[in-house]
Amino acid sequence: MYLTSETKKDIFQQYGKSDIDTGSSEGQIALFTFRIKHLTEHLKANKKDKVTQRSLVLLVGKRRKLLDYLHHKEISRYREIIKQLGLRK
Repeated sequence: MYLTSETKKDIFQQYGKSDIDTGSSEGQIALFTFRIKHLTEHLKANKKDKVTQRSLVLLVGKRRKLLDYLHHKEISRYREIIKQLGLRK
């Protein structure tokens, strides 16, 4: 399995407030980004996998909604997570 509990803890510890705080927007955005990168690599090898393609589109939409929320709530946190993850709008 590509996403183990240790991997999740590391992601939330690095980007969130702590390893047990799974509700922070930054931690969720980082987790979605990790999953998006994994699905993108899968789709490069399996171009006709339409179910995974749909899942990827839905996941990108979820991440976009969280980023929009963070942008409207606190612009400084938004800019920091964009810089940390290497994302851009």
